[in-house]
Amino acid sequence: MTEHTGHGYIGNKDDYLKRLRRIEGQVRGLQRMVEEEQYCIDILTQVSAVTKGLQAVSLGLLEEHLGHCVVNAARAGDREAAIKVKEASDAIARLVRS
Repeated sequence: MTEHTGHGYIGNKDDYLKRLRRIEGQVRGLQRMVEEEQYCIDILTQVSAVTKGLQAVSLGLLEEHLGHCVVNAARAGDREAAIKVKEASDAIARLVRS
């Protein structure tokens, strides 16, 4: 992370926090399911729901990064734009591998 002011997601920060708290609750529920030795398929179904939730947060943050950080860097000049595009490409590669 290079710059800590004016991140693109700030306008939706409360929505992201709400989603992440919901995911946190789902993960605690998964822990309980394992502790209670619930059926494998039911646990896997909940893992899928958590995964989809995290993917939604990731895609939202990526869209915010592209629409704000990358666009602003492109306006600033070639070097800054190249750095932000590389950051976005690396983030996309990590998401694809996960």
